Amino acid sequence: MGRAHEVRAASMAKTAAMKSSKYAKWGKEIFQAAKAGVPDPDMNQSLKRTIERAKKDQCPADVIKRAIAKAQGVASGASKEKVYEGYGPGNVAVIVECLTDNDNRTFTEVRTAFNKTGGTIGTSVSYMFNRKAQFVFNGLTEDEAMEALMASDCDFEDMSTDADGYVTIYAAPQEFEAIKNALLQAKPELEFEECSVDLIPTTYVDLDDDHKEKFTRLLGLLREFDDVSEIYHNANIDEE
Repeated sequence: MGRAHEVRAASMAKTAAMKSSKYAKWGKEIFQAAKAGVPDPDMNQSLKRTIERAKKDQCPADVIKRAIAKAQGVASGASKEKVYEGYGPGNVAVIVECLTDNDNRTFTEVRTAFNKTGGTIGTSVSYMFNRKAQFVFNGLTEDEAMEALMASDCDFEDMSTDADGYVTIYAAPQEFEAIKNALLQAKPELEFEECSVDLIPTTYVDLDDDHKEKFTRLLGLLREFDDVSEIYHNANIDEE
């Protein structure tokens, strides 16, 4: 079919990967907002605002529904959180957070993904991460964000601006809602590149091409499992 077909196929694959990453980000934000309060947008204003922004970004309805259903499962006790730790290819520290109603099934799936890519599961690596509230956005300057946080008496640990003008804020997890609300009050239409409570690595690992390929495969396998809700790692790679 020729070179033109290959280029179109590669372009379509890249676009699909970017959409998948975007939808995963919205699913994560919706789940966290639902889990932090009541998993009902009519009773949880933070969840309602997050859903509205996700819809504006053309996030599919089924992604939104699945994220809320996961939070409802946790609230009702139907599902429970499980965390698995280990090392991926290239000695990358990996933490996999899951929501499951079947421990054996979930553990088997996660272990199989590690085994297929040369990783090992069962070694604690959590000491290499710190849990922090993280915000990344472009729409407010650092000075404007600082003014908004000070006006709302919000505490944060670090704020910086990169070469593309994106502002990054790190704070203690308990400051998440206060900071998010302060920023949205300053600019209601503000869209976040990241807006979540995450495990942030204290150090990062560089990978050669072989280990990068294997580690990317590990991430792909883990993301195929419905029980996996979040994956944290300290590999220095561009996942998109």
